[in-house]
Amino acid sequence: MTFSPDTVAREVSRRRTFAIISHPDAGKSTMTEALALHARMISEAGAVHGKAGRKSTVSDWMEMEKARGISVSSTALQFNYTASQSPTTPADDPDNPHVINLVDTPGHADFSEDTYRVLTAVDAAVMLIDAAKGLEPQTLKLFQVCRHRGIPVITVVNKWDRPGRTPLELIDEISERIGLIPTPLFVPVGIAGDFRGLLDRRTGEYVRFSRTAGGAKIAPEEILDADTAADREGDEWTSAIEESELLSEMGQDHDQELFLAGETSPMIFTSAMLNFGVRQLLEALVELAPAPAGRADIDDSVREVTEPFSAVVFKVQAGMDSSHRDRLAYMRIVSGEFERGMVVTHAQTGKPFATKYAQAVFGRDRSTVDTAYPGDVVGLVNAMALAPGDTLFDAPRVQFPPIPSFAPEHFSTLRANSAGKYKQFRKAMDQLDSEGVVQVLRNDTRGDASPVLAAVGPMQFEVVTARMKSEFGVDTTIEPLGYSLARRTDEDSRAQLDRQRGVEVFTRTDGAILALFSDKWRLAYVEKELPDLVLEPLVATAD
Repeated sequence: MTFSPDTVAREVSRRRTFAIISHPDAGKSTMTEALALHARMISEAGAVHGKAGRKSTVSDWMEMEKARGISVSSTALQFNYTASQSPTTPADDPDNPHVINLVDTPGHADFSEDTYRVLTAVDAAVMLIDAAKGLEPQTLKLFQVCRHRGIPVITVVNKWDRPGRTPLELIDEISERIGLIPTPLFVPVGIAGDFRGLLDRRTGEYVRFSRTAGGAKIAPEEILDADTAADREGDEWTSAIEESELLSEMGQDHDQELFLAGETSPMIFTSAMLNFGVRQLLEALVELAPAPAGRADIDDSVREVTEPFSAVVFKVQAGMDSSHRDRLAYMRIVSGEFERGMVVTHAQTGKPFATKYAQAVFGRDRSTVDTAYPGDVVGLVNAMALAPGDTLFDAPRVQFPPIPSFAPEHFSTLRANSAGKYKQFRKAMDQLDSEGVVQVLRNDTRGDASPVLAAVGPMQFEVVTARMKSEFGVDTTIEPLGYSLARRTDEDSRAQLDRQRGVEVFTRTDGAILALFSDKWRLAYVEKELPDLVLEPLVATAD
């Protein structure tokens, strides 16, 4: 196909692709929906799921997610947003809005591996923290992934409508614990629990919010000058001004170069439940987050965005539509122009791949996409040959580095309760394995009827059993195994390892040979007694 590099460059400049990272219950799914509300993609927010009479959020579609009120899979939302004029940039042309690609992530620590895959597909991240709890373990872990990958981070303090800590306490904690210097774009007017509005530090204006019934609609805003704000809010306005001046004295004003270098983080205070501060977050993403850029391939050559089409598959998901047992592969477009129907090459096999069934995804809803550009996330339907980390390209050839697997820490056997369901059981296991829901391990002793599942967290096993039943009609029994860590080994070491107590050797679907150990002491004993055996740590990118 032919394409115009100038057109691609223009489209790239309009795009912002980001993910939200947070600890469970920080309000990530509620914020995702609030952003969609402000982009006019939905007419009414559905608030946090799991509460009687309230809707579940658009980004959570799995029954398990709706029942528990957590996200356990990643989804992609794309919408247009027309930014208003900011202190540093003119207003958007309404006929040429920005294109926002928001890739939602699992909210539970057991699904860190899925979140890591998402973070390979974005250009920026929003670090969402609870105003009362500050930095929490899952947030810290995911921030380290962002730092490792060079992803700039915007910090959002959520739930400012509830009692919590002071802005300066939260700023100090972030600086001290992760070495990231917050540079608030706004200072809240009113303490946590009494959220009135925001002081815009760059204009000196006051953005005053008004509540709507249940937070279901966009919160009305008034823009007031400093004198009017002082008359209206009194001491609360004075406190906000003093905090802003103190931050400036400490050098904590936004600097775009330092932000993109990962040294500072623009900061915004919000209430996703009330839709306060959400527009300000969208404006900051459009203004400050980087547009898509080129990506290094396995030879460290950069595939620039204006070169011919290429893309990386970062997520494979099935079961999103109960009426169609299809399989959707999410690809992040890296370069060039994508046109539905084009035949590209699958780098891992060298075989052609037709893209006739390409879709844009909005939560569980889909629509056909005809054209897409770098930064966009496109779903390829019934992409049975694709797995996370795979590359698709149009000539010239390119292959991007694979996405590493996490080191599993939990191991269980899985079997079908009915022998008559064995065929469906095998088909389901092959599908879930290829999606990366769990790692599947086999050996001759256990056979195919009782494979061993390896996972980062035990909730992954619950997803397997739930999807086995709902999508394939197979009731299963899962039984934990007494292993707690794995090491990569080789065929020459297998025989000696199999003779050791508290050790069992398996082959993973990708061909890797893994030795499972009951505990770290058993591993230490084997390493001491048999120093010539190959026992290599697995890639543990969750840490």
